[in-house]
Amino acid sequence: MSWLRTIARRRRRPLFGGASAVAVADRTPADRDRALDGLRALALLAVPVGHWLIGGFTLDGGGALHNASLLTAVGGLAPASWVLQMLGIFFLVGGHASVLSLRRATGRGGSVRSWLGGRLVRLGRPVLGVTAVWAMLLPLLYGLGVPEATLRTGATLVIQPLWFVGVYAVITALTPCCVRAARWMGAWAAAPLAASVAVVDFLRYGPYAEAVPPWLSLLNLLPGWMFAYQLGVSWGERRLGRRAAWSLLLGGAAVFAALLLFFHYPASMVGVPGQHRTNSHPPSLLVLALAAAQSGAAVLLRDRLARLLRRPALWAPVALVNLSALTILCWHQTAMLSLAVPASFLGQLPGLTSSPDSLGWLLARLAWLPVFAAALLLIGRSTRRFEAPWTGVTRARRAAAALLAAGFGAFALGLA
Repeated sequence: MSWLRTIARRRRRPLFGGASAVAVADRTPADRDRALDGLRALALLAVPVGHWLIGGFTLDGGGALHNASLLTAVGGLAPASWVLQMLGIFFLVGGHASVLSLRRATGRGGSVRSWLGGRLVRLGRPVLGVTAVWAMLLPLLYGLGVPEATLRTGATLVIQPLWFVGVYAVITALTPCCVRAARWMGAWAAAPLAASVAVVDFLRYGPYAEAVPPWLSLLNLLPGWMFAYQLGVSWGERRLGRRAAWSLLLGGAAVFAALLLFFHYPASMVGVPGQHRTNSHPPSLLVLALAAAQSGAAVLLRDRLARLLRRPALWAPVALVNLSALTILCWHQTAMLSLAVPASFLGQLPGLTSSPDSLGWLLARLAWLPVFAAALLLIGRSTRRFEAPWTGVTRARRAAAALLAAGFGAFALGLA
């Protein structure tokens, strides 16, 4: 979105607001696929909203914060995770966008290797930034009296969304293979991925479950998240039309219902403390069924969404969310922690540091969401620079950032 970055540099006024929104709309290239950007923005915003709504804290006797989930106490809210789990949409749009980007790059004489290198660098910069900053914050916060248990809780929350970037980077590297598969098989290229996940699910949940080693579930990690990406690649190659979209929507919904009703998959799309089965880490067949239904709906609604986003007031925030996509992903947990950690010294605050154990807590947490969003906007004003090219940053500083990030990762994963 270089066109939007140019506007942001030249205009001192915020990009939101009447005239600014019109300026963004007027300068948007005519061939920009606004529907894809709208779907990506929707999937992106579902991540912080989901984490902020469901994830809470408990406060122990020593004033330390520990992670807790609202779904542990109020399991009836699990269907909300069906709406908030939109990573399938994100991978779908990612696959479609990668096809277009690769086609443009090779059409201008570039190589697949240089294209892939550029995309991986753009993915890595914000991750390196957030982990390096937190590595420097940890000793400072500890010196200010923040309990070590709180710091480990915070580190876990910060590192939690970053697994996605690693998986997405690996799948992005496989884009040329996905393109060849899409040209050969069309939308059916995603079927072997779903079959692979189904086989692993049968082994780990079927009659032979006790004999299956726990690590076997990791075999679902790549094909599980690659399923929607492959559908997106087929879509970008124009091998996924409305007929296939209807099949995905109806078939995915039917399989989703069958897995819940007859095969007793957990209702929550996210992990719930205390449950021995989880749908998302790594993805189960239920995640793929939801992704199929979402992908079908996205393809069918594309034209309608594109027309809707012709309105400047709707398009401007979508453009800005896409411009700061990885900033939102990497820093939204920090925004919540920036309020929860100081509040932990004050004791139990409803919806913030009190235990997420009732619908009353949910109502209180809803009131906190605008505050979290404001904190993220403030943090993003400084941290969005990590998404831009690191011009003027020496190799020594980059190496130092990498070492800091590695140290933070070790701390977050309990290795330090």
